[in-house]
Amino acid sequence: MDTSRLGDYAVFGVLLLAGFAFVAAAMAANAVLRPSAPSKAKGSTYECGVDPVGKDWAQVQIRYYVYAFLFVLFAVEAVFLFPWAAVFRAFGAAAAVEMGVFVGVLALGLAYAWRKGVLRWR
Repeated sequence: MDTSRLGDYAVFGVLLLAGFAFVAAAMAANAVLRPSAPSKAKGSTYECGVDPVGKDWAQVQIRYYVYAFLFVLFAVEAVFLFPWAAVFRAFGAAAAVEMGVFVGVLALGLAYAWRKGVLRWR
């Protein structure tokens, strides 16, 4: 193994150690500098997915999470699709077929959600 490759690994190792040291220092600073005021209310249990509204409790609707999930899904699709479209000619026909399969799978997922009635707002 030549010395230039060994030097690359040394730089990587130093940066890795510096990253771990930074995270450890941040966690130590958090433990030392944070305010600590324990109380009975902070130590009590709570139920996830239930928001207090006045005196009663209201269940959070799942449809909000479904819409958020679908938004994230199609935002990720856009993240993959736009850079690919910018350099489409350089990739050739194989990449066009692969992107067609990718968009087709997403379209099948959208059609499934539509058919199940997930996209209907009630």
